[in-house]
Amino acid sequence: MNRAWSSFVAGLLIGVLVATVGFASFLRHQSSSGGGRADQKVLKLGHGLDTNHPVHVAMESMKTRLEALSGGTMTVDIYPSAVLGSETECIEQLQNGSLAMTKTSAAALENFIPTMAVFSLPYVFRDEAHYWNVLEGDVGEELLGAGESKYLRGLCYYDAGSRNFYTKTDPIRTPDDLKGKKIRVMNSATAIDMVKAMGGAPTPIAWGELYSALAQGTVDGAENNAPSFSTNKHYEVCKHFSLDGHSRIPDMLLMSLPVWNRLSEQEQKWLQQAANESAELQRELWRKETEAALQKAKEEGVTIYDVDVDAFAAKVQPMLERIDNAEIKAMLERIENVN
Repeated sequence: MNRAWSSFVAGLLIGVLVATVGFASFLRHQSSSGGGRADQKVLKLGHGLDTNHPVHVAMESMKTRLEALSGGTMTVDIYPSAVLGSETECIEQLQNGSLAMTKTSAAALENFIPTMAVFSLPYVFRDEAHYWNVLEGDVGEELLGAGESKYLRGLCYYDAGSRNFYTKTDPIRTPDDLKGKKIRVMNSATAIDMVKAMGGAPTPIAWGELYSALAQGTVDGAENNAPSFSTNKHYEVCKHFSLDGHSRIPDMLLMSLPVWNRLSEQEQKWLQQAANESAELQRELWRKETEAALQKAKEEGVTIYDVDVDAFAAKVQPMLERIDNAEIKAMLERIENVN
């Protein structure tokens, strides 16, 4: 009986061992088929946009390009629609190295990098060409690196267009047309001061609540870029869109500095190249998206107005002259001197 029992137990243990080894092999196969080769470096990227947005499409292109450049040794896992947290939460995850990359508006970086406030100021850029000359020059490069003391490294800029006024009933053709109008703005001191300078009544409201606020008359209008106006169907209640272009706030692809520093020099070059190429693609996608958004608005009965931009810029000039932050004033002067 003892020998028989011993044989039974030994057989059982061998069976369990074989099953365990087989299951481990199965898990390795699943990991390989789902996540690529065992030596592949996977960078996690979280952002708040949906998968149809030009920025997300560009990021998917960056992932493909990085895999090609690195021979499959590097890739990016992209988590859209804020599944990893809000813009601010993702930035904080970058700082502690638990997340590799995120997309954020430059406006959201003001609390981390004060000089980013220059982007939120109205009429800092003379036109779109001046805007890109700044971003692609020394000033833009310096701002990409301005967050390194906060463990943040900028990789590239994505186009987020210009912000413009749109209203329900009366069009905004001159700054005086804003007098008495309740205009939804971001919860930003700069945006609030800008609308006040033009005679309007700035009203901070969460973006997700804006459609109902417009429909119910809580506000008379708002300001944003054309694709946001169109994709959120604000054309259903606002029939006037003015191309005043009062601010241009770029999106930025940020990387965790601790994660960046763990990459080899060659890996950093591959990643930077893939990011730069994605930025070029995104600009073209954004241009097409903007054209389509304005056409859609026209089809929905919206009137698009070309306005005297200089008149709007002159109205907010005193606001710019009151800036007393020496660093921001110096940055504005450098921007002004860019051709």
